[in-house]
Amino acid sequence: MIVRVLRITITRLKKESNCRMAKCFGAFGPGGLLLLAALTVSMVVLPLMLPPLPPPPLMLLFFPVGIMAALMFLAFSPAEAVGNVVVQTV
Repeated sequence: MIVRVLRITITRLKKESNCRMAKCFGAFGPGGLLLLAALTVSMVVLPLMLPPLPPPPLMLLFFPVGIMAALMFLAFSPAEAVGNVVVQTV
């Protein structure tokens, strides 16, 4: 039933050349749209059904902080300008 509704919607949007949504949905086939809809439903329903998880260990909480610190260090560290200097112009 859902697949049929999606197919009808996609074909209707493809027929309307003035509609911008037709271009967006044209990138996904019916299977892709069905997969996206199933993922959306599972993300809404599963947290309501599953029991809450215990908090992770403290060291695992610092892992993303370490990655962010390393990325900020690399972003703000000076680049080597020796390879980028032009000695002669043409």
